[in-house]
Amino acid sequence: MKKLLTFAATLTLAATALTPAAAQGVADGTKEHPLRVLLIPADGGTESGTKADYAPVFNAITRTTGLQFDLKVGQSYGAVVEGMCHQLADIAFFGPVSYVQAHKRGCAQLLAVGVEKGESVYYAGMFAKANTPMASVKDVKGKRMAFGDVNSASSFTFQVAMLMDAGLDPIRDLSAIRMTGSHANSLAALTQGQVDVASLSFDSYEKAVEQGAVDPKQVKVVAKSIAIPYPPLALNSKLPEGLKTRLKTAFSTVHKAPGVTPDMIRGYGGKKIDSFDTKFSEDEFNVAAEKLALLTDELKGQILKKAAER
Repeated sequence: MKKLLTFAATLTLAATALTPAAAQGVADGTKEHPLRVLLIPADGGTESGTKADYAPVFNAITRTTGLQFDLKVGQSYGAVVEGMCHQLADIAFFGPVSYVQAHKRGCAQLLAVGVEKGESVYYAGMFAKANTPMASVKDVKGKRMAFGDVNSASSFTFQVAMLMDAGLDPIRDLSAIRMTGSHANSLAALTQGQVDVASLSFDSYEKAVEQGAVDPKQVKVVAKSIAIPYPPLALNSKLPEGLKTRLKTAFSTVHKAPGVTPDMIRGYGGKKIDSFDTKFSEDEFNVAAEKLALLTDELKGQILKKAAER
């Protein structure tokens, strides 16, 4: 019953985010029926702020193809998965883990991943106050730890896997768990003294530093994950093949299209990137699938239960 209620709530959130677009008829990229784009709330903040991260590249695609887009932000990572799998979105920006979840259900396939300095990877981290003695994952034992979204690769899945790889039990060995919902909120919980360790991606941390949200002299890295496949843009698998091809061609060439400036080529968190790779292999996401497999529904349930304790 609890799983059913959770599913229903998640689907409601997804539907709430997309109801206006869903009611407009078949999306075909025209002004009357723009392609519906759903974004995970990766860095928190306002909906307009998250949209602003991705608006430049979709504006560039509109300039080169004439296709129109309607960008919306999901209430959670899970809501974006449900929105895609229930035909409420045509394109989605996922984290690696949420993409694996949607792909396994047959409702999403890769559109593109960002490329920066020849690579399409990013990293998850554990961060602490600079004046603490923590120097490795094992030092996290007995500490209060913040995570982002339960379906996030770089603010939950990889950090939990790192704890387990170090021989720590997140339920037994953490004194307290806070589920903050986003990378930015986890970092804020650390700086405000609510937790001892924060889970977020290095991209999100660097963005916070650039925006002046955190003083880098006051924070240190406790641990860094292995390379994680870059958060992908994905296509709804039921889109017409011709439209899929058109979108892939547009993303693969947008960085060199006439009238498109480097400022418009942006990826995860609105960060400037060099280009998009539309031939990235699905197999690259196996590492995310392997980490996801470590986190059983039972374990995630126990973590959420511990997080609810006050």
